[in-house]
Amino acid sequence: MSQQKVEGPKVMEQKTPVEVPIEDMKHPLEHAWSFWMFTNDKKKWEDNLVELTTFDTVEDYWCLYHYMKSPSELTMGQDYMIFKKGIQPMWEDAANRRGGRWLISLEKRKGEMDRMWLDVVLLMIGENFEHNDDVCGVVVNIRGKCKIAVWTADASNHKAYMEIGRKIKDALGPYAKLSYQHHNSSKNIHTM
Repeated sequence: MSQQKVEGPKVMEQKTPVEVPIEDMKHPLEHAWSFWMFTNDKKKWEDNLVELTTFDTVEDYWCLYHYMKSPSELTMGQDYMIFKKGIQPMWEDAANRRGGRWLISLEKRKGEMDRMWLDVVLLMIGENFEHNDDVCGVVVNIRGKCKIAVWTADASNHKAYMEIGRKIKDALGPYAKLSYQHHNSSKNIHTM
């Protein structure tokens, strides 16, 4: 019987760290999103609206989230708006003109409002809808009666906006009250 000599484990060569640009380490979103703020302190509505930043990665969203005030910390007459880059948060924008919105009425209770806002934003930027292309953006309004509104591109696409509404309802729970309105009408078309 011949004996084979087994060598011990080889000492691993020391390797230098791979240089990877930081942007290659981030997780891209399907779309870039613009973050807007509205403060009702000027005569013209458009003058109250300011685009603050645009993000297109998961990490950039969380940096923004941890930096900004929560909706419950905003003052009366202020809004946060997150819309796909290139779409302005106004009915007159071409992407919104034929659309509508899911309205979610809120009590201004810190935990509930902030949780619902975060849940809806994550659904939206995470592209969790079957009809992602029909989602334009989301708004939280701080008024006497606060609300969140998810804006859709085409109010005539019943299948799309109903699927979007069901996903929102599932995420927010059975006590969330949703109603859908065309931008060109103040009547509720559907409620959940």
